[in-house]
Amino acid sequence: MQENIPVVDIKEAMAVLERLEMAAYAQKKVGDLSGGQRQRVFIARALVTQPKLLLLDEPTASIDTKGQTDFFKLLKNLNKKITILVVSHDLLVISRYVKSVACVNKRLHYHHQAQITGDILETMYPCTVEEVCPVELVAHGLPYQILKDPNE
Repeated sequence: MQENIPVVDIKEAMAVLERLEMAAYAQKKVGDLSGGQRQRVFIARALVTQPKLLLLDEPTASIDTKGQTDFFKLLKNLNKKITILVVSHDLLVISRYVKSVACVNKRLHYHHQAQITGDILETMYPCTVEEVCPVELVAHGLPYQILKDPNE
């Protein structure tokens, strides 16, 4: 099957697979790969076209915790040369790797900062004073209060 593919294309594809540490899996069927490996192959396929933007919708949905960490480290590295937009509901995992946050809940709320604060969450998930409870979140080894105590 590879005989119809130009050698230049095969070399470019292999170079991208090397970059994503997936060259050893080049002859494997996609269905035989783990979730994280599969995502890397899909990213490699996109990168061969040299895009300016990668759009990823819940890219770590079928990846274990270690795989998610590795995947987001990969994206952080790729983000040095390409714009990456990730849609995710997992704010805790993704907050460590983002440069800015755009939240959508009937309206778009754009925040130029990477830190997900209580104000951001309250804007996205408004509720009455009776429904708000103080919650402490530990992220990156530092505690953040993400919902204000109504008695403050």
